[in-house]
Amino acid sequence: MNKNNEPCAPRLDKRLACAANFVREGATVADVGTDHAYLPIALCLSGRAVGGVVTDINKGPIDRASENIKAHGLEHRLCAMLTDGLCGAEKYLPTDITVLGMGGELIAGIISRAEWTKDRRIRLCLQPMTHAEILRKYLADNGYSIVDEALVREDKIYQIIVAEYSGRTEEYTLAELYFGRINIDRGGVELNDLLCSWERILSVRIAGKEGAGERADEERELQRQISEIKNKGETK
Repeated sequence: MNKNNEPCAPRLDKRLACAANFVREGATVADVGTDHAYLPIALCLSGRAVGGVVTDINKGPIDRASENIKAHGLEHRLCAMLTDGLCGAEKYLPTDITVLGMGGELIAGIISRAEWTKDRRIRLCLQPMTHAEILRKYLADNGYSIVDEALVREDKIYQIIVAEYSGRTEEYTLAELYFGRINIDRGGVELNDLLCSWERILSVRIAGKEGAGERADEERELQRQISEIKNKGETK
């Protein structure tokens, strides 16, 4: 509570704060898998968003979101909807969509079932917990261009992907699918640490596959591309 006994804006962790920075000024936001609705509440209270809709497939998170929206006096600006992904969210005409904290395959599925997101006016802010490469491949194959990215360190390094529909399909290297072309171009400590982490993961996978008599061609190629990226970074 502040000095006027009004609820304070939710304090966003680094991951949510980074995602919030990618939401455009004056946005109507759709927050999918919202849980407590902290992100859209903070966006509205800061003036960055004018309003929007929060969705979740489960009743518990929607009940919590509704309570928090009401506690912050935002019932006239934010609606909480029990639904699967973006189903029905189009009626709120969102300009900026946030889908955070889910697997990359699940996020790709949510977008694929919402054809109305193929609109050049809409921005997608996505944060896959796993399989960022699957999500990037889906975006690249279906006309969504990645316009920005970020790596955020908290308990681990999270990837945030910002995409907008362009109608163009794009080709990415294996490393660009896993780590992001923009992230690779920027470099930095977080990228280096993420690459080192994946080197360890790949070593285990390769040993396991080849020990079982299976081929590990993709893993070895990704390993090679990681080494190339790290070598380039050292020569900059």
